[in-house]
Amino acid sequence: MPSAPAAGAAVVRDGAAVVHRGADASGKMDTMPSTDSLVPRTGERAHDVVLAHIETELREGRLSVGDRLPGERALAEQFGISRASVRDAIRTLEVMGVVRSATGSGPKSGTVVVSDPTSALGQALRLHVASRHLPVADIVQARIMMETWCLSRAAGSTWEPAAIDEARALLDAMDDPSLPSKAFTALDAQFHVALSALAGNSVVSTMMESLRESTRGYVDEAVATLGNWDEIAADLRLQHRAIFEAVEAHDGERAARLVREHIEWFYAQTL
Repeated sequence: MPSAPAAGAAVVRDGAAVVHRGADASGKMDTMPSTDSLVPRTGERAHDVVLAHIETELREGRLSVGDRLPGERALAEQFGISRASVRDAIRTLEVMGVVRSATGSGPKSGTVVVSDPTSALGQALRLHVASRHLPVADIVQARIMMETWCLSRAAGSTWEPAAIDEARALLDAMDDPSLPSKAFTALDAQFHVALSALAGNSVVSTMMESLRESTRGYVDEAVATLGNWDEIAADLRLQHRAIFEAVEAHDGERAARLVREHIEWFYAQTL
């Protein structure tokens, strides 16, 4: 029978290097991932190794939403990199919507794993729209494709009547004639996202929210310059009601047609 490897010796298990740390009191062998595989390779930025490690831990289930990452010093020692590089990695993960960092002490302090892909995608798309690399017209076309699919699917799905209550409440809030245009467009965006969520596809819902976020600045600026905003808002209220009623009546074809006409009409006023 082969002898057990000496403590500290590197062995290969399932194609990955692990470090043998000796037996515990029960005689069970304890292993941990080899730090050799975590050292940045030539040409690799130091913080990239942290990002790759976090991705692996999430994918393999050793790290989950709500878990707290080790401290800055511990991560620096684990990966053999500077604390500044660890901070770069944490900042990158925050921008990506993967972690949230808070200073101080207590249950909410430290770096905690979250899941907020909408924020990250929306910010990235908004910057590319601002740079003119992604034309607003193309964003609108992509939104039409996804939202018509969402409403058609939502109308054809079975859901509890209460599931549509959020969209109904947003409609009621938009009926306030004293709403500033910016507040109205914010409620408008939430209304579309709430209806689309009834389709039950989390990826499409995330993309929908991101597309709305990417054009938020453009919409607010365009609306602010319109001389006939009150008339446009009145038309939008009627269109929203009709779309809502089609989804509530489970008429997918009508819902898809109305939302396409609604989006095309609005951007025709502002593009």
